[in-house]
Amino acid sequence: MREAAMRTEDALAAAMPPGRPVNLSRRGMFAAAGAGLFLGLALPARTPRAQGSAAAALRHATKVNAYLRIAPDGKIHLQNPFVEGGQGIDSAVAQIVAEELDADPAGFVVACAPPGEDFRVMQGGNVRFTGGSFSVRSSFAHFRTLGATARAMLIEAAATRLALPATALTTEPGRVVHRESARALTYGELAEAAAALTPPVNVPLKDPAAFRVIGRRVPRFDVRAKSTGKVTYGIDVKVEGMLLAAVVHAPRAGAQPAAVTNEAALRALPGVHSVHRLPGAVAVAADTWWHAKKAVEQAQVAWQALAGPVMAEDFSPAAMLDRLKAAAGTPGNTAEEAGDLRVALAGAARVIEAEYDAPYLAHAQMEPPSATARFNDDGTLDVWVPNQAPDFFLATAARVAQLEPAKVRIHSPPLGGFFGRHFAYGSANAHPQAILLAKATGRPVKVIWSREEEFARDAYRPLTFATFRAGLDVVGDVVALQAAGYGEGPMTRHFGAASLGNPPVDASIMEGLTGKPYRFAAKRVEFVPVPHPPGVNLGFWRSVGHSMNDFFFESFLDEIAHAANKDPFAFRMALLAHSERHRTLLNAVAELSGGWRRGPFQAPDGTRRARGVAMASPFGSEVATIAEASVKDGEVVVHDVWVAIDPGRIVNPRTIEEQVQSAVAIGLSSALAEEVLFERGEVTTRNFDTYQVMRRDRMPRVHVRIVESGAPMGGVGEPGTPGVPPAVANAVFALTGQRMRSLPFSKTRLSGS
Repeated sequence: MREAAMRTEDALAAAMPPGRPVNLSRRGMFAAAGAGLFLGLALPARTPRAQGSAAAALRHATKVNAYLRIAPDGKIHLQNPFVEGGQGIDSAVAQIVAEELDADPAGFVVACAPPGEDFRVMQGGNVRFTGGSFSVRSSFAHFRTLGATARAMLIEAAATRLALPATALTTEPGRVVHRESARALTYGELAEAAAALTPPVNVPLKDPAAFRVIGRRVPRFDVRAKSTGKVTYGIDVKVEGMLLAAVVHAPRAGAQPAAVTNEAALRALPGVHSVHRLPGAVAVAADTWWHAKKAVEQAQVAWQALAGPVMAEDFSPAAMLDRLKAAAGTPGNTAEEAGDLRVALAGAARVIEAEYDAPYLAHAQMEPPSATARFNDDGTLDVWVPNQAPDFFLATAARVAQLEPAKVRIHSPPLGGFFGRHFAYGSANAHPQAILLAKATGRPVKVIWSREEEFARDAYRPLTFATFRAGLDVVGDVVALQAAGYGEGPMTRHFGAASLGNPPVDASIMEGLTGKPYRFAAKRVEFVPVPHPPGVNLGFWRSVGHSMNDFFFESFLDEIAHAANKDPFAFRMALLAHSERHRTLLNAVAELSGGWRRGPFQAPDGTRRARGVAMASPFGSEVATIAEASVKDGEVVVHDVWVAIDPGRIVNPRTIEEQVQSAVAIGLSSALAEEVLFERGEVTTRNFDTYQVMRRDRMPRVHVRIVESGAPMGGVGEPGTPGVPPAVANAVFALTGQRMRSLPFSKTRLSGS
């Protein structure tokens, strides 16, 4: 069997007979599995910057026929470059297009667009992915232009039909009208003729003061389909003649299957079609997934290091944290700097120091990974796979299948789980396995990972560590602030240090330590790179670096305020004297909460409570958060969370409120309980019995206020997350005097009641 496992890479290209394992060479394993991430994807900057000329950014916006098809019944079919994952992007793009097209958003049917250049709407029209709270703000002008262009084409077609000048016509929702003669033509009647026209350029856009759709609380039109089970997720895909496959991965990442010693016995089990060895896994294909799962659970596998590094047996999060802490004090790469920190600290009347850390986190999505692959008689390949970047999944699928990209079709179903899970993280994806199995069996194959395999092979939010020093003068004002972030993020892991700038600074580790709105006379923020073992796959998690760093920074800011005997709310207001936008936001969240309250107080129900405040500046938006908490039986109880969010400009306030509520839930869950654990190099948190998420009875009331400052449009999907952990931690300190510097809070037994 070892010799079979060492066959040349050419074995991958050959379709294996049914029942035979797919045995790959060391080189072939990783080439086939698509080990690289994104294949050159350049993520957008975390802070606003020029993305080239406006013309370049909108170079696909007039390709009306690529995006829109209006049916005779007036239904408007829209191809969306972004993938719907519960964030409401299908409804949002329909709302934007409907505004300029002069249509009813409820009349849209939205589907995810296939891979292709026409749908690359980000970074000057060169990139396409769904993430970074970037979808609407990156495409707002694009979809407005698209709608306005389509409207102009419909008017031109009507002018020809009615033998009137286009200037004599206008539109009402869904139709072109000539008011003087009371004649009207529906968009459905005009669509075919309009589609044959050359799209005009530089069409005028509406004055925002005249918006009738953008800015309104338009209901999302996918709610009924989702709530009645009519949406087909990736796990629901059915293809005629398909097999279903379950997998078991190596206990320690990086190991490969040298042999399945009971393969003949597995093939004899009910419903089993075949047994296969894959990169880092063994798979069983069967007539049902349950038969496949029960069989693969019985596989007796000899695992060994055939290619690449294997996770060390002594690896644990505690050991990784010790490694990060050992780097404390190491000079790092400058991320931000102002003034002379050394002189300011030397002259400080008092210096405060603290260390903070946060654990590995799983995405813990509700829909486990799945993928379906089918090779067709014409030599093409269809792949149905949940993803956030169709073009890059197409490229990895083509590599695995050894086909030209033009022969591969990627189908992108709605995501039954999101938060950064569905990027091309190599071994964290199921589609390479489905492709290899479809090639080996000669039949379509759907792979579904069990919950245990999902947790074992997720791309985790990295374990992180940060150090802080602050210098105070004799009256308690901050004269110096020093912060350092340690570790490795998904940016470093998947793009390499060369992609991080000069000096290299990993934004996925540092954002939230950098980009804070507070002004300090002397400041230095550093990035100290410390790699994680290759066996720990690192990924983007909801709000990325902000999810831990805003907890670190805002908690330490409260430590400074306490040391200076200053109210933490007033302390922040003073540090924001230069920014009316941020002071307005803080005042808004205080007003929303019924007024800021410092220190413990007794609530009407008799519980002893306190409040904490925090700010965050993620993804182009600004957020202020207040949390009210008590302690019961040594655990945190959060009663209310108030969030004021300033996304600059808005499309749908209802969606923003929903996203903030969702973000609060995941932020609080991560603060209270979530943590990925390893023992002897193996993941031990393999399901929701060991990977704890927040219970429903611990969910607080969430109150949201939207503040439109008129600043450039920011994101809304993630900004509500990072302010929650520090606001809660600061409330707990105000209540108990116990400072929590390590996530999750369940590690700390609290006093007070």
